[in-house]
Amino acid sequence: MDFLISMYNSLPGVAAEGLFYGIFALGVYITYKILDVADLTVDASIVTGCAVTVICIKYGIHPLAAVFIAFLAGMIAGALTGFFHTVLKIPAILAGILSQFSLYTINMIIMGLQTHLEKNVSNKALIPMSPTAYASVSDFPLIVSSRDKTSAMIVGLIFVVAIIALLYWFFGTEFGCSLRATGANPKMARAQGINTNFTTVFGLMFSNGFVALAGGLLAQFTGGSNITFGAGAIVIGLASVVIGEVLHNAIFKKGSNFAVKLVFVVLGSVIYSLIKRFVINVGLDTNFLKLISAVIVAAFLSAPNFKKNKAPKKKKEVKTDA
Repeated sequence: MDFLISMYNSLPGVAAEGLFYGIFALGVYITYKILDVADLTVDASIVTGCAVTVICIKYGIHPLAAVFIAFLAGMIAGALTGFFHTVLKIPAILAGILSQFSLYTINMIIMGLQTHLEKNVSNKALIPMSPTAYASVSDFPLIVSSRDKTSAMIVGLIFVVAIIALLYWFFGTEFGCSLRATGANPKMARAQGINTNFTTVFGLMFSNGFVALAGGLLAQFTGGSNITFGAGAIVIGLASVVIGEVLHNAIFKKGSNFAVKLVFVVLGSVIYSLIKRFVINVGLDTNFLKLISAVIVAAFLSAPNFKKNKAPKKKKEVKTDA
C-alpha cells in the first residue's frame, strides 16, 4: 500500500521530468530517425544547456530567455559535429565522440568548475556565489522547479506542444522536406540538387538545440548543473524513441501523420520515467538504472522482430487446372 501511495505522489514529478526528457528525445529523434545519423554529441550538449542556463540566471537573465540562449548554444555544439562530419569527412559517430570530448572541457569552463574543484566545492548547487557559499534556489524566479511539480508539469506540457507544432510545420516546408530526403536517401537528394552537407549540419544543429533546451529546463527543475549530468543520456533518448515507436506501431498499424509520431516519442519518454521511478521505489540500487535502461531498449527493439517470427506462415495455395 505504501508503495502505491509513493508512486501516486510521485506522478506529477515523474510526468514533468518525462516531458522535459521528451524534448530531449525529440532532438534525438531528428538525428536518429529523420537524418539517420548516430549522434553522440547529445551526451555533452544537454550539459551545455544546463551550464549556459545556470550562468545566464546567475547574471540576471530571465530564466525563459536563458533556456533559449541554451538552445542557441546547443545549435553551436551541433554545428561543431557537423563541421567534423561534413568538412573534415569524419564518420558521424566519431564526429559526435570528438564533439562530446571537446564539450566536456567547454562545459567545465562555463560552469567555472576548474577554479572550484581544488577546494572540493560541490557543483550541484544552481548558482555559485563564492568558492564557499551558494545562493538558495528559491532566490531566483525559475520557470520550473521541483518544489512545484504540478506547475512544472504544465510548463513542460506547454513547451512540448509548442515544439511539436514547430517541428510539424518545419518538416512540412520545402527545406524540411529536403532534410528528410537527406536522411532517407542522400544520393537521390543530391541528384535532386539538395546540398546534403548543409541539410546534415542544420539537422545536427536543430537536434542539439532542442537537447540543450531540455537541459536548461532540467537544470531549473533539479536546481543544479553537474558535469556528469549527461552521462549515458543518449540511452534515455533512444529508449524514449524506441518505446514511443513500438507503441505507435502497435496502435496505428496503418500509420499516422508526423505529429502523432512526435507525440508518441514524448509519451515514450514519460513511460520511461515511470519505469525508472518504479525501479527506485522498489528499492533497487540506482546503479542498476543503466543496465535496466539497456534491457528496456533491447526488449522494445526486439519485440517487433519476435512478433514477426512467431506469426504463423500462410500455406501456399496449389493451383489446379480446371
